[in-house]
Amino acid sequence: MCNSNPALTIRPLDRRGFLAATVAAGIGGAQSLAAAEGGPVATSSRELPVREFGKTGVRLPILGFGGSAMVEKWKASYGPQLPRDQRIAMVRHAFHSGIRYFDTSPNYGESEAILGEALHDVRDQVYLATKVGVPPSDNTILQRSQVRASLEASLKRLRTDRVDCVQIHGPVFEYLGVERAKEIYEELVKLREEKLFRYLGATAHNAFEAMYTLIDSGLADQALIGYGYFPKGMDTLLSHANLAWRERCLSRARELGIGVVAMKVLGSFVFGYRAAEIVPGFTAEKLVCLRRAALRWVLQDERVTLLVIGVTRPSDIDQNVETLRGDLAFREEDRLLLAEFSAEAFRSPIIRRMADRPAPVGVPTPEPTNAPSFCFCTPRPAPVKSSGSRPPCRGLRARTG
Repeated sequence: MCNSNPALTIRPLDRRGFLAATVAAGIGGAQSLAAAEGGPVATSSRELPVREFGKTGVRLPILGFGGSAMVEKWKASYGPQLPRDQRIAMVRHAFHSGIRYFDTSPNYGESEAILGEALHDVRDQVYLATKVGVPPSDNTILQRSQVRASLEASLKRLRTDRVDCVQIHGPVFEYLGVERAKEIYEELVKLREEKLFRYLGATAHNAFEAMYTLIDSGLADQALIGYGYFPKGMDTLLSHANLAWRERCLSRARELGIGVVAMKVLGSFVFGYRAAEIVPGFTAEKLVCLRRAALRWVLQDERVTLLVIGVTRPSDIDQNVETLRGDLAFREEDRLLLAEFSAEAFRSPIIRRMADRPAPVGVPTPEPTNAPSFCFCTPRPAPVKSSGSRPPCRGLRARTG
């Protein structure tokens, strides 16, 4: 198991120092900030790999923290939640483990407030991304007149005077179209001029054709895209057409220098909390190996800058950090394991019910699960043949709560 290094030391930077450091070196693990400021901010035995984040000039570790999996409202998908003080400590554990990108949203229950409590004193050493479009009530889409109030409320919960990125939340254009998203964008441009945030992004679980329009417009600096081996959107399976549009999104983002963040890498609960329920024959040890293979599968795509993975327990952080600090080559045994689980998962009533649910407005209806639905449109290099250099995956002790 990967444990946080007790020798970690943290030296807060003021806002001016942060801006100077990011211009000079970008945000890597803490090392790139340290280089710009002339001293160590954090040290660990092994750092997470770092990638350039599009044209922003920022460099980020390839693992980000997803704030949607640590809230009470979605415990059916992610499992029972820890007490609040332990969740705050868990976020801090992520920081000490080298994670610097933290993603949240106003409609993620207590997520913004927990991140604010955990990170306010190291604010200038992390990249905070929140969203605009869906309010905490989670029952409507914001009007353009509500954008300022939404962002200001997020800043208050996050205990900061600015975030690094504000993202137009996918439901805005999934339900109301690209024009509504552009209205919100116009309001956000005004707020960026007031230095309430630095970069503008967009997110999509399902509506990749609409997402392509936003990416192609050049309005965004970054894109958060549902992208994993298992073709799951929010609560539907992705059609072949949608997968093809996702390919176009990824390629166009690369052409325009837009940083791409992959979410749904584990298919939410499919490879995660409910995996043993979906495919009962997989042991806890085998499920850990499955999740590691899923991370390596996405990272073969150089169009992706980093992975945002939802976190419910500190062990989630430890497993993901251990995987991404290790051998990232995607091998034949990884491919076979993902295929084995997924073939069985499509037989599960849990997955079959997803195919029966209507997709959001403007999104092609998924094909039935008994159709040849596994379309991997992403060109992939041939998996590396096992050379014996990577020890057999024995996993970590499975989470029980």
